[in-house]
Amino acid sequence: MASKEEQLTELIKPVVEALGFELWGLDYSSQGKDSVLCIYIESEKGILVDDCAQVSRQVSGLLDVEDPITSEYNLEVSSPGMDRPLFTLEQFNRYVGEFVDVKLRYAFEGRRKFKGKLIAIEDGEDIVVQVDSHEYLLPIDAIDKANLIFQDNKSK
Repeated sequence: MASKEEQLTELIKPVVEALGFELWGLDYSSQGKDSVLCIYIESEKGILVDDCAQVSRQVSGLLDVEDPITSEYNLEVSSPGMDRPLFTLEQFNRYVGEFVDVKLRYAFEGRRKFKGKLIAIEDGEDIVVQVDSHEYLLPIDAIDKANLIFQDNKSK
């Protein structure tokens, strides 16, 4: 059975793409009346506030009709930003060589959090993160959240 995020992605992606944007990913946090659906959109030209508002209006209308979330929630539309969340293996592949902050769903080698350099993608299902001098092979399916760590190259 598909997760709620996968169902929402299937529903929302065509609308976002029809507006000329890439659906970078989404987070759905179900917490009663404080639930939040955050949609991240991307474009080669960058994302403006007006772009977020346009996507919000269209997606809101779709969600009102389709009603995939039956409880109260807040809809947020945003660019992924500099410390962008990473959702797919393809996105991780784009940022090999960059620094990432990864949180796993369960402990691996006694820890759930890994902050280090994304070294490689292996076998199309694992990422390799170097933390200090140790390399960790982390299954993509075990990742709860992952973000780039913005590095200001000018200060180096």
